[in-house]
Amino acid sequence: MKLLSSWRDRFPQRVLISIGLVVLCIGLNSCSMPTQAGNSQPIDAQLEAKVLQIIRNHPEVILESVQAYQQKQQEQQQQAQKAFVEGMKANPKSVIGASPTTGSPEQKIVLLEFSDFQCPYCAKAHKTLKQFMATHQNQVTLVYKYLPLTKIHPEALPAAKAAWAASQQGKFWEFYDALFSQQEKLGEPLYVATAKALNLDLKRFDGDRNSEAASAAIKKDLDMAEQLGITGTPFLVMNGQPVSGAIELAELEGLLAKVSKP
Repeated sequence: MKLLSSWRDRFPQRVLISIGLVVLCIGLNSCSMPTQAGNSQPIDAQLEAKVLQIIRNHPEVILESVQAYQQKQQEQQQQAQKAFVEGMKANPKSVIGASPTTGSPEQKIVLLEFSDFQCPYCAKAHKTLKQFMATHQNQVTLVYKYLPLTKIHPEALPAAKAAWAASQQGKFWEFYDALFSQQEKLGEPLYVATAKALNLDLKRFDGDRNSEAASAAIKKDLDMAEQLGITGTPFLVMNGQPVSGAIELAELEGLLAKVSKP
């Protein structure tokens, strides 16, 4: 292994480890054309063993690499959040998009609600938001953003699609109230019964909730949540000020007072 020895003399150990990691990753995670030389496999095995030994001897390099990656990801997320907040303040319509809205048409104070219809904390937040909006409907614009946590809530996505379909017939908020007030009954019978109670066109309702447009609308909100680093529900953003969890009415009032200051 004279070649490896000469590299040690020319490059710092940290650089050599990094090169070794790259070589190892390429060897383990890529397809390559078969070679004609019969002894190529033993050489590859020797190199792999050597690189693995270097990694064992210097595990701190792996940790430092992971930490550097996490820091970079965090910085990128912070930049994305900053850009989002600035965009929300400068042009709230770009953030609202085609999402369901209620309250003030002026959109001077915009409250985004990232929510999951099967999340019990979202149901609790829903009650608080109802109280809050009853008082501030002429001041605050409430915007709903779909954030179904499908890994833990099997009915979250079907409920979101059903609510989106109801929005296409102008009945989102009525459907929204029904889903949260009867959260323990989430499922096909509730979606159909609610659609009937709201006098929706059932054929159109079924077509809309199973459409690509429904999936695309929900994905757009999911992408926005990912951009903001949102991993749980409920998550509220009022004029760029984020709040997570089942917020109390007093907290919402305090947040409103804060963002209302000139």
